[in-house]
Amino acid sequence: MPARSKARKRALDLLFEAEVRGLPVLDLLAERSTAADPPVSSYAADLVRGVHEHAAQIDELLGAYSQGWALPRMPAVDRNILRIGTYELLWRDEVPDAVAISEAVALAGELSTDDSPGFVNGLLGRLLQVKPTLAT
Repeated sequence: MPARSKARKRALDLLFEAEVRGLPVLDLLAERSTAADPPVSSYAADLVRGVHEHAAQIDELLGAYSQGWALPRMPAVDRNILRIGTYELLWRDEVPDAVAISEAVALAGELSTDDSPGFVNGLLGRLLQVKPTLAT
């Protein structure tokens, strides 16, 4: 598995754990970075910090463009995969749009329900369509 794919999975683990346990994600990131078991790569830490920094806008976009799914109704894994994908799509210019989407879809296929890859692909694809109109 490529390094950035591993970093995305590690970032997902941290975001998911923080949400499920009700912990501040940056505190959990600091704790896990210090423990380094398993290690937290710099890219994984960047993803967690970026999702945290843009959380309100990311969640607003996901809520606005997901058809028939309110953010709280989404499975927590999907919600956090979408947050990472949205962050990479809109704020990480060095990540090609297609890579941000395909990596998110791959994570959903590996870690979530049978319907999740299609849902993640559709929602991130919609955000890609409207990306030029978004003020980020």
